Amino acid sequence: MRGPLGDRIYAAVARLRRLERRELRALRRWVERTSNLVHVSVLAFVPLLIAVVTLLFNSIEQLSFLLFPPLASGTYTLFADPEGKYASPTRFVAGLTAGALCGWAALGLASALGLGGGGAVAGVAVEGLTVGAFQAAVAVFLAGASTWALDIEEPSAYSTALLGLLVSPGDQLVFALSVLLASSVVALVFVVWRERFYDRRAQFLYESTGSDDHVLVPMRGDNPDATAMLGARLAAAHDAGKVVLLDVVDDGAVASAERDLLDEGRRADRRVADGESVSNGDRDGSSDGREDDGEGDSPGDRAEERAVAEAAAHLEDRASEIETRVGVPCEVVVAVGGRSRAATVLKTARETNCDLVAAAYEQRHGALTPYIYDLFRGDVDVVVHRSAAGRTRWKRVLVPVRRASDVAHSMLDFARRLVGRSGRISVCSCVSGGRERRRAEAMLADLVEAFDGGFETRVAVETIERYLADNADDFDLLFMGASTDRSTASRLISPPTFERIQDLDADVVIVDRS
Repeated sequence: MRGPLGDRIYAAVARLRRLERRELRALRRWVERTSNLVHVSVLAFVPLLIAVVTLLFNSIEQLSFLLFPPLASGTYTLFADPEGKYASPTRFVAGLTAGALCGWAALGLASALGLGGGGAVAGVAVEGLTVGAFQAAVAVFLAGASTWALDIEEPSAYSTALLGLLVSPGDQLVFALSVLLASSVVALVFVVWRERFYDRRAQFLYESTGSDDHVLVPMRGDNPDATAMLGARLAAAHDAGKVVLLDVVDDGAVASAERDLLDEGRRADRRVADGESVSNGDRDGSSDGREDDGEGDSPGDRAEERAVAEAAAHLEDRASEIETRVGVPCEVVVAVGGRSRAATVLKTARETNCDLVAAAYEQRHGALTPYIYDLFRGDVDVVVHRSAAGRTRWKRVLVPVRRASDVAHSMLDFARRLVGRSGRISVCSCVSGGRERRRAEAMLADLVEAFDGGFETRVAVETIERYLADNADDFDLLFMGASTDRSTASRLISPPTFERIQDLDADVVIVDRS
């Protein structure tokens, strides 16, 4: 048995473990952002590759320095913009090699014209070597002309051409071959990194793409049936998906009675599937050989039994419909509510191994109810569904994005799950001025590149409210972030977007990451 000191040590260790898990999760979400991932890759791969090339070519004394400056800058260009104009392995290798050959050609031309050696034309001394102005101009001209003509324009080709002028004529061929080989090593590593990791970063880094497949749906709110279908379609996108329908009651006896009815109904269905005969009494939940004539029961007891039976029948009907229409396993759970309904929901999610809660939208005085905000504060991912017309299929989805984040990644993943292969997803960002357009376009490009399938991206110079008012009717559903990272004062001054748009014909899903 632990003493007081042992209890304090145990509590301290537990706090450290929670802190470590929280920090690791925050680090993972930080790396999820494409810009951060690219910077980390640059810091990791550029020095490592230059070190490897240095070890391979350090034995050639003439090349101990001249090879590396253009190679380092070209390597940075590759990794810093993996989808950009210069992120082509062929362009990288061919450009650097062409630059080296252009330097060699410039030296040969100057020698043929009698301008080589000590420099009939004024030169600049670099480490005891002299580069003539004529040779430098010719090398740069040839580098620009050849890379343009061959469509292999590469910024580092110009530095390779100039540095090639410092190599003695007898070593020019060795220098060009070394540039070809060293750049090929870098290009090979870049191709493996981009195809095996960067292009599949959603699979390796984005938590929602590998989780959020066990969905708990509390059956409450204005339209829980539509929300249950939404949760089912999100879960069905993964092979291991499942849906759990939750009914929360305030009385333990009522909950026990409802669970008994559900269990008896399931047993009856299994016997029917096995070919056994089932009496009506078994299917209705009453015992064999006992006539239920209502004698001895008070009107209140009969009303309560009828309400329990109706609730259980509704849950079973919904579960059967979900399994039939969506093809995803569906379970039914009845829980006793405590002082906090949200705490009961989150506890049930953990007990049923669910990593996503799909709740129906609830509001009071134009704002979300405390129950929804309590769900947002929990440790389980949450989506809140506001149904406009009871839809159960969503094929046209709009995803407004303010910035790249883990919530943005989750919204795109959920949108892809809902629309399938035949649907349409539009990702938009609203900016305040034309100067922000290019940054927004690059941000949207980074977001959608990580996911399979086609996306339409839009950048609008107007407010998000005006944009949605003009375009939301073209879509079945809108995804929005929960804005839980904003302070209370900020939310009071400027309410979240989903609270400012109430008259849209499209459904709205609010996404919160735990």
